[in-house]
Amino acid sequence: GMYSIVEAMYSLAMELGVEFRFDEEVTSLGVSDKTLNSVSTNQKTYSADYVVGAADYHHIDQKLLPEAYRSYSESYWQSRSLAPSCLLYYVGINKKLDDLQHHSLFFDTDFDQHSAEIYTDPGWPADPLFYVCASSVTDPNAAPAGHENLFFLIPVAAGLENDTEPVRSRYFDLLLNRFENRIGQTIRESIVFKKSFAYSDFVSNYHSFRGNAYGLANTLRQTAILKPSCKSKKIRNLFYAGQLTVPGPGVPPSLVSGEVVATLILKNIDANFAVR
Repeated sequence: GMYSIVEAMYSLAMELGVEFRFDEEVTSLGVSDKTLNSVSTNQKTYSADYVVGAADYHHIDQKLLPEAYRSYSESYWQSRSLAPSCLLYYVGINKKLDDLQHHSLFFDTDFDQHSAEIYTDPGWPADPLFYVCASSVTDPNAAPAGHENLFFLIPVAAGLENDTEPVRSRYFDLLLNRFENRIGQTIRESIVFKKSFAYSDFVSNYHSFRGNAYGLANTLRQTAILKPSCKSKKIRNLFYAGQLTVPGPGVPPSLVSGEVVATLILKNIDANFAVR
């Protein structure tokens, strides 16, 4: 599955001598004379020649850096058009389902209305479209024998702060009603595991700007060089990777952003050696 990408990258990095520090949250960045010289975490402070910020760009720019060294203003960030956030449910049931596909898209309600509730007039959707992934259909290791592993996703507008348990429960009931009606089978009494994940989790787990899940919306004014720069405008050795910079949201583009930044850093190193 998707996690195999993470495992492969981790394995390769270990072979190349990369050291990992897990469960250490960065709390501040030390800058002097346009050079980022220290990274402080909740455990210690590290010195650095180059820093790649692959966490949430807004969080690094607005929360970790001194104001004088921020590439963008808060008003700039607030004027950005964001791609959707998500309301997610991870569900395990103790039975197998007939005729279930690995991927299912429920486009059985008004697409234009749901789109407007994400972009035009942001609010919790009245009757949302949603996606279901049943990875256990094709991967028997994704669930115990005789069980099914289900993942439900509702796209919602970024920044919906009324993320309460009653709201999550209401949408879960709505999803199950439509899902059960469609497949002609019931699953409510067979649920053995359920976990939800939404706005407040994106913010607390990832410092996600306005709880977004997919970065900036792909609009003309936020394309290519009009996206937040992958190189700091004020710090010579700070670079950015991830979904809020070039080339954009999604796993492949985020990986490409790392490749772009690596190339820029190598060119920077070569230029410094040439000067010496």
